[in-house]
Amino acid sequence: MSASLSAGLALLSPLAAMAASGSAGHSNATFLAQLVALLLVGRLLGELMLRIGQPAVMGQLLAGILLGPSLLGYWYPHAQQTLFPSGAEQRVMIDSVAQLGILMLLLLTGMETDLAVVGKVRRPAIAVSLLGVLIPFSAGFALGELLPLGMLPNPNARLITALFCGTALSISSVKIVAVIVRSMSFEHRRVGQVLLAAAILDDTVGWILLAAILGLAQRGHIDSRAILQTFAGTLAFLALSFTLGRPVVSWLIRTANDHLRSELAVVTVILVVMALFALVTNALGVHTVLGAFVAGMLIGRSPILTRHIREQLRGLIVALFMPVFFGVAGLTADLSMFSNPQMLVWLGAFIVAASIGKFAGSYMGGRLTALSGRESLALGCGMNARGSTEVILASLGLAAGALNTTLFTLIVTMALVTTLAMPPMLRWALARVPITAQESGQLERLAFEARGYVPNLERLLVAIDQSASGKLAARCVGLLAGAWGMPTTVVALREEGAPVATERHPEAAAVRVAMAAALMPRIDDERPAKSIQIAPAATAAGSETAIATASKQGFDLLWVGTEPGADSSGVIHGNVAVLASGFGGDVALVFARGELAGNPLSRQMRILVAVTGTAHSRRAVEVSLALAQACNGSVTALHIAGTVTRQQWRHNLHLTRALQGGDEAILREIADLAQQYGATLTTLLRSAAEPAAGILLEIKRLPYTLVVLGVTRRPGETLALGATARAVLADSPHAVLLHAS
Repeated sequence: MSASLSAGLALLSPLAAMAASGSAGHSNATFLAQLVALLLVGRLLGELMLRIGQPAVMGQLLAGILLGPSLLGYWYPHAQQTLFPSGAEQRVMIDSVAQLGILMLLLLTGMETDLAVVGKVRRPAIAVSLLGVLIPFSAGFALGELLPLGMLPNPNARLITALFCGTALSISSVKIVAVIVRSMSFEHRRVGQVLLAAAILDDTVGWILLAAILGLAQRGHIDSRAILQTFAGTLAFLALSFTLGRPVVSWLIRTANDHLRSELAVVTVILVVMALFALVTNALGVHTVLGAFVAGMLIGRSPILTRHIREQLRGLIVALFMPVFFGVAGLTADLSMFSNPQMLVWLGAFIVAASIGKFAGSYMGGRLTALSGRESLALGCGMNARGSTEVILASLGLAAGALNTTLFTLIVTMALVTTLAMPPMLRWALARVPITAQESGQLERLAFEARGYVPNLERLLVAIDQSASGKLAARCVGLLAGAWGMPTTVVALREEGAPVATERHPEAAAVRVAMAAALMPRIDDERPAKSIQIAPAATAAGSETAIATASKQGFDLLWVGTEPGADSSGVIHGNVAVLASGFGGDVALVFARGELAGNPLSRQMRILVAVTGTAHSRRAVEVSLALAQACNGSVTALHIAGTVTRQQWRHNLHLTRALQGGDEAILREIADLAQQYGATLTTLLRSAAEPAAGILLEIKRLPYTLVVLGVTRRPGETLALGATARAVLADSPHAVLLHAS
């Protein structure tokens, strides 16, 4: 790694030479050389920080310090001045990227802010955040009042500088806290959740407070009337954002995702929303960072913001804007001032006030809300990281004139020291917090959801008509959508020449989906119910195009319920095959028969699912268990083995029986899944020459209502799902669900 860093530094001289070859004053070559230097050195130092257990952002900040007057300017001033000239015309180019980077970073911070975490541990989080802000803010404000006149940017505006110093010492970096908490798998334990929630509150309060102080700094004096107007405007902005703004932002993102065909359309909409919110807060006399942060919070809560879209936006910010912004911040700092002993004393005062104030406030908040001493100790250690949040704050203060270079360097250095000290301290403290039985069970459930199939479905697409199969498919989707909070889009199919349903009277099957989703209790309160969207009705002739178009909009699973579905020999009908072939992901095909054909909204389902131990079988089992859990039904898992004793044939198998190795593992896995879903499960082991024969024999033995098979698609012009699926479709008197991967 050191060799790579040395190689990167060796490129600085050629970069400086290339920058010097550009025209004077306003040089594109110099600007590009600056970008290359900041990106390259920031990436290498960030990699080094990660390998020693520190956040990468600290490496990017150190890259700026290394390339600035503190190191490169001291040892090689000619190269530093050539690469980063002090002229305003040249500086404005890289500063513009850095200023845009601030908004992008606040957007990303807002998107990653999970307010649901605050709700779970509201009381301790509020106490920790309140005391953890109040005590260090008071200490920072006192330091600001004690600063000598020579260290103030404007002696006549000491109050604004003091307020800024208080804010700088009081905030925590939710990003740094989250990284450490998640790296140690503490994000779902009580102390980890309190840490995250308190850091989120700190960040939110900090940005609101900062925006107000920056507004004061821009006016240059304290105006009581202006302060009241700004305060009222900010409250109104926040209230409107989290009421009317949330559905509007979600609608914009959904519309862009589902109807715009240009590349990265959703990312463009997100950036436009961020800019509009920033402009609104600027018009209110509050800094644009608040608008970007609130926009990020609303965008992050959009129900169809898929992982793919998040990663696209995150990649742009992490790869470009973060290294440039933190690098420019490091360039501004001048550590040479610490050759003055007086500055070292003030640096020590800032570090001590920030660390002790934050630790004391957080520890007291934890103890006052009945957290243990070890948990409170971890809170005190964890809340003392400032990281990227502090650097952004200091940069904004410098730009607004509330800070000068001296105070900026003091605050950035304080942030650097406290942030580098926090990870090892927090890891040490968290390792000593014992795990409770409740936390252990919750961690097991969350680990299951992380690798499970149904919990990771994000959007469902439904193609149904008004037949019995369409209504049964609607019921199944409604159960999943309602229980797991999945946004769902319904494509209502109609025959050629049939009237198009109006918005007030959509297809009957689509209404049943919405009703089922709304009425079913949810598995987890953390998963809010999402909207069900009715797409324009499609004729049989246009259904393939409608599904193919929708498959590009981020749907995970297509449900098809239409008749005719399959002929007497089990061959799937062409209309079903057309719909399935137009979708690129997994498909669930529903064929209504027996009890569920006459009454598809039957409260309980008695489900028989065939299990084989394969990935596609496991997915079908998870769908079966999720359906049974949502409707208080039951699942029988049938495994067809090669050899089984007569006694095993006659009786249902329990997990205490001695099974053959592979069979036992398969059934144990299904039993574990049923426990996680909270569904009633019976396991059966049967012997048959062919799987289809064993399944059909079991179908005739007990009155099941739904038979579920996990299958794979076979190549060919027709939709072929295998001999077992064909046999079951031909002879099953009960409804059939084929889950095709």
